[in-house]
Amino acid sequence: MDGINASVAENVSLLFGIRNYDNHFCLWQQKDGIMKKKIKTQFLTVSAIAVIITASISMLLFYNIFKKQVFEDIKAYSHAIQSLGQPFWTLKPYQAHLVQDGIRITLIRADGSVAFDSSADNQTMENHKDRREIKAAFQYGDGTAIRLSSTSSLHTLYYARRLENNMVLRVGKDSGNIYQILTHTVFLVAALSLFILFFCSILSHFLARRLLSPLETLAANPDRASPDDIYEEIIPFLQTIQQQHADILKHAKMRQEFTANVSHELKTPLTAISGYAELIGSGMASGQDTQRFAMEIHANSIYLLTLINDILKLSELDATETELDFEQVDLYQAAQGCLDMMELEASKKDICLQLCGEPCFITADKSLMDDLLYNLCSNALRYNRCGGSVTVTVTPTCGHTLLSVKDTGIGIPKKHQQRVFERFYRVDKSRSRQSGGTGLGLAIVKHIVTQHHAELTLKSEPGEGTEIQILF
Repeated sequence: MDGINASVAENVSLLFGIRNYDNHFCLWQQKDGIMKKKIKTQFLTVSAIAVIITASISMLLFYNIFKKQVFEDIKAYSHAIQSLGQPFWTLKPYQAHLVQDGIRITLIRADGSVAFDSSADNQTMENHKDRREIKAAFQYGDGTAIRLSSTSSLHTLYYARRLENNMVLRVGKDSGNIYQILTHTVFLVAALSLFILFFCSILSHFLARRLLSPLETLAANPDRASPDDIYEEIIPFLQTIQQQHADILKHAKMRQEFTANVSHELKTPLTAISGYAELIGSGMASGQDTQRFAMEIHANSIYLLTLINDILKLSELDATETELDFEQVDLYQAAQGCLDMMELEASKKDICLQLCGEPCFITADKSLMDDLLYNLCSNALRYNRCGGSVTVTVTPTCGHTLLSVKDTGIGIPKKHQQRVFERFYRVDKSRSRQSGGTGLGLAIVKHIVTQHHAELTLKSEPGEGTEIQILF
């Protein structure tokens, strides 16, 4: 009875498991807000990184364009100054204009000494021979440089050009403090970036809703979700979910039916045992009736024991963690042992037992093979006619082993043949109970066949008998 209670408990837990399965989608919906927040956060993070990179590149490009433009301007100034052919810049009025325009003109001798500077006293200035633009001008004809001027504390862009008299004319342009320019640019870019991020935050809200809409549809109703309403990439996931959900519901229904059938199957013999025992205990039964009642109690007790053993066997086969003990089994010898055990029962109905074929070895669980043969042969005896026969054949065929159990019994109608392997399914319920059948024998057979990856075939005609073939 502990085994039955365990089986019932397992069925109840499975039914609760169905509810838990459905609850997974509710939990998913509860986490929907978190998922949306994550999508928004990641979208904004990517946007922020993109804005920072774009701003940095833009500032760098702006600086390079600015620098190139200034160099082009002062180069043009130097050409213009050289073409005039007179040192007009040495005049005081012109120097004032040059300083006002941020232009500095310097004339350097071949030895590096300063001959003239429009912004400073050339007598106090240091030798310029090692200045980068001066060295380049003496060596290549012209040169450029950007430097923080010690005189003006500003960034100055210099262009130096070697003259025909081997002196170097250098023109400088104060760009203003570069950092001040970049600071103004940073404020402008920062303001633009904040606007872009604000726009992206609004956009991410709508994108998150749109991205998750198909998943919300799937979560709300996984069984009715259409592949047209979701992303193509998750259609296999949807199909798997729907198939698993359908399988679990089907399994739960079978378990529920199994529990109801177990309760019904137990109730009938227990009611009979209780009734007969009450009659005997009350003294209402005579000696002859007492003996008959005792035999009924004994028969119902045997039926109960058989039923419980079959239920325990099915529970054992249902346990996915159960490991089979595979070994080399001589199926012919196992069939011989089974028929020898049933010889006495067969003689009561004058049924002839026959074994045909030859020794064939298969890789199988020995105890399960014994159960398989016992259930097949006991069914063949139980639903046979008096004077009939049961023929068990074990023979090799095309590299496989074929087991056949054939009887000359009542047969099975076509409409019932697909369901006889279901638990507690009986073609004739009254006859099954009278013969002692539990309705679980063929269900156990199917389980064992499945676990051994074999193929099962049923052939039967009403009134002509039944043959069950198993190909290992």
